[in-house]
Amino acid sequence: MKSTRKALRDGDLFKDTYERLNCAECDKVLKKKNDPDEVFAVRLCPECDARFKELR
Repeated sequence: MKSTRKALRDGDLFKDTYERLNCAECDKVLKKKNDPDEVFAVRLCPECDARFKELR
């Protein structure tokens, strides 16, 4: 699972005009799954089910 920063650099993600993370493959805004026991949150694409981790 890639981090969101690396995915932004690689072109897998992009930010829209409101600074929301979007999947470059299907142009959908990523959803956030926050597990309190983990150090990172998981960003999920609702369309293609791609997963990215985001450090808090």
